Amino acid sequence: IEYVIGVFMFLSGINFTLLLLLFTGKLKKVSQNAELKWYVMSVILFTAFIAAVLYRTTPMGAEESFRKAFFQVASLHNSTGFVTADYMQWVPVLWGTLTVIMLIGACAGSTGGGIKVSRILILGKTLGKELKQALHPQVVAPVRMDGKVVNHETIRATNVYVAAYIFIFAASFFLISLDDFDMVTNFTAIAATLNNIGPGLAQVGPMMNFGSYSNPAKLVMIFDMLAGRLEIFPMLVFFMPDTWRRF
Repeated sequence: IEYVIGVFMFLSGINFTLLLLLFTGKLKKVSQNAELKWYVMSVILFTAFIAAVLYRTTPMGAEESFRKAFFQVASLHNSTGFVTADYMQWVPVLWGTLTVIMLIGACAGSTGGGIKVSRILILGKTLGKELKQALHPQVVAPVRMDGKVVNHETIRATNVYVAAYIFIFAASFFLISLDDFDMVTNFTAIAATLNNIGPGLAQVGPMMNFGSYSNPAKLVMIFDMLAGRLEIFPMLVFFMPDTWRRF
């Protein structure tokens, strides 16, 4: 049952357009998609790393280590919110690994939350372009995705989105820190709500809940959940005075 649920969580993290192409037999277009390649690679590498650490640091056997690792990775990548293990009992290095998975999220056009694999890819390629041009100012190094040049507007929109994401994350983290919980709890509480993950770590871990936070802190996290699900900009536009002047 865990494998079946894990596989479908993994599939739900893929762009639904690609799933449609896959089911209609257009395998070539699917196989050439860069975001899908990185998403699959991310799931494989994170699962392998976590399984290896669990096998060495817990009494679990090889199969159980792999199963627990795959289920948690698929769930957190796709922001499903399901858990089959209390990962707060795992070694701390895995807490950081799971937090990174929360932040990455799934593919664009999927059911998952998070920053999205495509945005991280564009940011990485943009960074590579800027570094190359810093070394060779005369070089022309366009950012490409799936063999196509990514236009400036897309890069700008990605940069602005990530800047808004970081601003909301930092502001929310500061506001809920007034409740005097530890840093791990507060940081992962925002990571879990802004990315629509479900559980976080420590006091909001898989065996705990968000009930101990104050009402003002809960309002902050309610805003984060809505912003994360609506892709941030619609929520920010909602609070702009110009939006309401039209009415």
